[in-house]
Formats: sequence, structure tokens, C-alpha cells
Amino acid sequence: MATPVLRRGVLWSGKALGAAAGKRCLLSAAYVDSSKWEERQKEEHSLADLAHLMDRTYERKLPVSSLTIARFIDNISSREEVDQAEYYLYKFRHSPNCWYLRDWTIHSWIRQCLKYGAQDKALYTLKNKVQYGIFPDNFTFNILLDCFIKQKKYEDAMSVVTEIMLQESFDELSTQLLSLYVLYQYLATKCEHTIDALETILQSVLEAKPGPELAEEVKELEQKSQCAESEETEQSKAPEYYSRFKELYSKLHSLGKVESESLLTLTTQLVKEKLPACEVEDIAKHEQKLKEWEQEQALLTERERELREKAKQEMEARKLAEASA
Repeated sequence: MATPVLRRGVLWSGKALGAAAGKRCLLSAAYVDSSKWEERQKEEHSLADLAHLMDRTYERKLPVSSLTIARFIDNISSREEVDQAEYYLYKFRHSPNCWYLRDWTIHSWIRQCLKYGAQDKALYTLKNKVQYGIFPDNFTFNILLDCFIKQKKYEDAMSVVTEIMLQESFDELSTQLLSLYVLYQYLATKCEHTIDALETILQSVLEAKPGPELAEEVKELEQKSQCAESEETEQSKAPEYYSRFKELYSKLHSLGKVESESLLTLTTQLVKEKLPACEVEDIAKHEQKLKEWEQEQALLTERERELREKAKQEMEARKLAEASA
């Protein structure tokens, strides 16, 4: 039968793909390099102090600043602290300031999860975006996909692709290519079982003979159908379908209409051909975005400083007024 041949073709394409890809991931080292992100200016803070500040603020029914949660995530230094940050992300999402979770904070969160081996936490918060407010940009999606592809965790990568689809974030060609690659890798891991099931079904259809009870049931159904005399059962047509399929396939093959390479191999070739050019544009956009984030953060920090100074002056004025009274 053609099914075993098909199964061997699928398995071979999967092995060939793995051999072609080797240990190198699809994205280049320059793309996933975090040195520029790590070198950016960031404030050093104690997580214990920040946690105490946020807890006290929430207890007083006041909103926590987006800068505070950003500082907490930026200062993560261990896997355990990732878990702590998840708690405060949840708290922030359910606070009055939930709309002000900054894009750079989301990027930093994913970076920190990958840095400290908490990819599962990154995926969990992404899938539960309503509870955590994690809506990454394309570049952040790509480095998360790259991590799962490198680890051959295609089911997790497929979950990321699903979130990209739900967020409608297929604007960048690089994200489209990586998602397509993940899709076919994911299908390849499921295909062997599917083909085995298909072969079993075909064999049962072609070899099975109806028993007395089935024959009686078929007879009863035929009697109820007005056109039963002119129709054959689908079971009896199976050999005809199979013969017709082989005939059409042979004709397509003789006309050169059948691609010799598997779809998975073709997808990999397409991704490797198109992705390098996309990377150049993506990296340039990301570096520009880093500058914009830095400027925005500087403005917010200056505004925070001015508000604190103003509050301090007002408090001193009140104290003077109370003392003079």
C-alpha cells in the first residue's frame, strides 16, 4: 500500500530536517544576542524594598507606578525571583494602573524568563494574558519562538504561534516564517501516529466483510431508501477510490506536477532563504525601539522625580502652616 511509503517519506523528511538544521537555530546569534539590552541604563534596586513598597501601596488602596513594576522585573537575578515577579505582574494587572504596563517591561519579562530558565513561566503568562497583561511585540515573540525551536519543544512553540494569531501580530515576515516552520515541525511530530491510524482504517475498509448482523442492518436501511437499488455502499467503493487515486497520482507524477521534496523540507528551505534579510530589518527596528523606550522611560522618571519633589514641598508647607497656627 501507499501508506507505508508515505510514512517513510514523512519520517525521512523529519530526519533530514534535523540533520540540515543541526544545533544552530533558525535565528542568528546576532538576532537573539541580549548584550545591547543588558547594557542599557537601568536603575539598581533591592527587590525586597520594591516588594515592600508595592505591598504597602496596595494596602493603602493606591495604584502602583508602572516604573515600580518595571524596576522589579529589571532587577530579577534568579529563577526564584521570576516567580516573585509573576505575583506582582498579576497584582499590577488587577490594579487601576493595569493599562500602563510598558512595552519594555513586557520585553524585559520575557528576556528574564529566558535568561533564568523559566520559559514555562513566560509561556504561562503569555497564554493567560488577561490575567497578566503580557502582549509582546514581534521581536519578543521571535526570540521566544527561537528558544522553543532550539529545545525542540514544538508543542510549546505552537502555543506561542496560537497566541500570535489571537493577538493578530503577523505584521513582520520573520514572525510569519518562524510560525510556518513551527507549524510544520509540530505537524511532523503528530504525522506518524495519524498515518498509522489512516493505514489501519484503510485496511479495515478494504479487508472487512460484513457479518450477519451488519448485513441485516444494511438490508433494512436499503429497504427504507428509495434509491438504494441504484447505489453501492461506501465500503464497496473503497477499492475503486484507491485505484483511482493511484491512477491520478501516477498521471500527475508523469506530468512533473508532484514535488519530489517534502513540504516540511520545502518550508525549511524557504525560511532559511528569506529569514536572513528579515533579520537585518528586524534588528534595526528593535534597536530604534530600544532608543524610544529609553527616552520614554527617562521622561517618566523625570516626571516621577518632579511629582515627588512637589509632594515634598507641599508636605513641608503644611507642616509650617500647622506650626505657625
